[in-house]
Amino acid sequence: MHSARAEPAQETVPGLSAGVVALAWLTQFLVGTDLFVVAPLLPHIAASFGVSTAGSGLLVTAFSIAYVVASPFAGRVSDRRDRATVLVVALVLFSAANVGTALAPHFGVLLVARVMAGAAAAGTGPTVYALVSARARPQARAQVLAVVGSGLLTALWVGAPAGALLGRYVGWQAAFVILAAGTFLLALPHAFVWRARPVPPAPAAVAPDAPRRAGRPGAGVAVSAVAVTALWAFSVYSLYTFLAVALHSDGRATAVTWLLVVYGVGAVVGGQVGGRFADRADAVRVTRSALALTAALEAVVAVAFPATWALACALGLFAPAAYAFFPAQQRHLVDLFPERATAMLSWNNSALFVGLSLAGAAGGQIVHALGYPALLYIGAAVAVPACLAARGRPRRTGGRS
Repeated sequence: MHSARAEPAQETVPGLSAGVVALAWLTQFLVGTDLFVVAPLLPHIAASFGVSTAGSGLLVTAFSIAYVVASPFAGRVSDRRDRATVLVVALVLFSAANVGTALAPHFGVLLVARVMAGAAAAGTGPTVYALVSARARPQARAQVLAVVGSGLLTALWVGAPAGALLGRYVGWQAAFVILAAGTFLLALPHAFVWRARPVPPAPAAVAPDAPRRAGRPGAGVAVSAVAVTALWAFSVYSLYTFLAVALHSDGRATAVTWLLVVYGVGAVVGGQVGGRFADRADAVRVTRSALALTAALEAVVAVAFPATWALACALGLFAPAAYAFFPAQQRHLVDLFPERATAMLSWNNSALFVGLSLAGAAGGQIVHALGYPALLYIGAAVAVPACLAARGRPRRTGGRS
């Protein structure tokens, strides 16, 4: 029933040391910080280049579109060549892109730098997950992936607020200089730690399941499954991307940092709880419950937005509910496509960035025309069809296939 049922690698994979897991976590943290820090820095960036709020939102869109386009290519290269080499090259390119972001003389160059950063990020996140998944003990794989993935969520409440403080008191460019230095330094240990234990050959891991291949879900089920992630991402990140912009416009700039901490801590808690429930119960029930709560609580955030403390309480409820979705969705995809787990997780990440890019592109226009609460109501409405579309493996009768 679960994807761990055919794992001959159990004897050949001794597991991951704490140091290697920490390295993977830190990589996800820095890449996640680069993604999430742009939102609270948008007002400062817009002021520096004399562009509108809607125009500055294109930075999020440019990064996300580049990620979506580059991800399938990066995944194919990573599968055909040494994954550690792909990761090291991607980290070096990511560092160079952040240097370009910090030194951009005008907005056009800044957009190009963010495109380069998005393309490089497409070669980091999925590759880290693939390396960790291949080397973790099968019985602990989900737990290790959850720990590594928490680096991305920790970026919400540590990396992004720290970047916002830098932008407020030092300059937004400083955040990207620090990220460039950090990712460049991480490339060196990544060049060595993953070569210590080779990955067992993939065919041996799937051969015992060969008789079941005729009954596995098809492309339509795969597209439907990752489309749910795209809708979820639009709903969640339309709220997050323009939260700082809305607070600045409302004269509450001093509340940005601590509200981001509230949101980020809630996201980390929600991710861990969602993963734990998905391991113990039906993952689809967790995803549907999380999407239903996302829809309801995003509307509550819209109502609470005018009062800062009410907004903090609403964000503290929304973030755990919303972010319980993602680890449960990853578990669902691995269970649904055990023989194509790495590919499906890569497409799932691409779907995440499709939703992000749509939120960045449409959100700025909606906020400019209708206001931030209206964007939240739209995001809540988008989560409803996502909840309805989330479903498990198509049921088959055991002896009739």
